[in-house]
Amino acid sequence: MANFTVVPGAAVSAILADSHKDVLRIVAETYVAHEEGQSVNPDSYFLRFPEKPNARVIALPSYLGGTVDTIGIKWIASFPDNIQQGLPRASATLLLNDYATGYPLACLEAASISAARTAASAAVAAAELVAAEEPVRVSFVGAGVIARTILDYLHANGVAVADVLVHDLDDTSAGHLLAHAAERLGVPVAAGSLAQALTRDLVVFATTAATPYVGGDTPLRAGQVLLNVSLRDLAPELLLKSNNVVDDVDHCLKAQTSPHLTEQLTGGRDFINGTLGALLQGRVTLDPARPTVFSPFGLGILDLAVGHHLLGEARRRGSAVEIPDFIGETSRW
Repeated sequence: MANFTVVPGAAVSAILADSHKDVLRIVAETYVAHEEGQSVNPDSYFLRFPEKPNARVIALPSYLGGTVDTIGIKWIASFPDNIQQGLPRASATLLLNDYATGYPLACLEAASISAARTAASAAVAAAELVAAEEPVRVSFVGAGVIARTILDYLHANGVAVADVLVHDLDDTSAGHLLAHAAERLGVPVAAGSLAQALTRDLVVFATTAATPYVGGDTPLRAGQVLLNVSLRDLAPELLLKSNNVVDDVDHCLKAQTSPHLTEQLTGGRDFINGTLGALLQGRVTLDPARPTVFSPFGLGILDLAVGHHLLGEARRRGSAVEIPDFIGETSRW
């Protein structure tokens, strides 16, 4: 109990590189556990800065029962201006605590954990929502780390892709994602306009947009799937024309997300068909004549569950760094 474990970023990345199937399974199981009431996932807490209005640091506390039975908190910084210096936008740590005593157990570098759980969430939803028997045409609106990781997890989760179109305001970012898609999937790739991206079977939004720019009159078609990962790209009128699946209703309908704006516009939540956990349980009915939008706010329990697995795996592989006598006092008297 007096010891503490640190799992550095290099160790986390090495484990995640060959653990896509494990992460997909863990994320799906965690959604179901959340649906069954085995979790505590309070609101996220946002730290903002008057001199840096586009930057923020978010705290995501959580508890997950079952075989995880652990407390955790992710502390993730989003500084979009980093991109101009060639740095990743996000950085994060994950702190795990023992549920029996509350004592801290471990700290993991968590930017890659956050990206992996976000991507796995999108891939789990896509596998449930994409009904096409043939490979689907996929587009990415936004070409950063999250988009790249989602592409990897779509592939790992068996979503067959016919070709990939990328739209990004930054040509360099678009080029990197196109090269990655061509190498990873071996399918035709191309850069394109937003209008072209919105015609694809599966559209992935992974931007830093603060307000909707995809208008309510945008033509969508039956069976089309939009993964609204960045949450604020779509006008509320567009959601009202679609099936809507979220990760958690209360969490997703806040912070001026597209679903939150839709609730404000209509005064209700009837436009939401259900949660991903309920969808995995077969308890959500969707209208096949409509497109479907999946909006994941991002639950701390996903980071916690993936981090718990990585901690065990790092210890097994010998890549965890143990700090002896981290707790100063282990006896009350």
